[in-house]
Amino acid sequence: MGYYNYHAMIKQKIKQGELERFEFVDSYKKYSPCLLLYFKDGKVFPIKEHRFDEYIKILNSQNNA
Repeated sequence: MGYYNYHAMIKQKIKQGELERFEFVDSYKKYSPCLLLYFKDGKVFPIKEHRFDEYIKILNSQNNA
């Protein structure tokens, strides 16, 4: 079984310009609160609260590029 790095794959997709939009929600499945990232291929990736700061920095840098 291969190694699957969830966050590295998401960051790569963002870097490649595949992110369509994102939103913060109160609850998503078992995560509360949650950041949802929506990609052009129709996939949605939830991000847990302890990673919010990391992703906010990435999203801000993409918007300023």
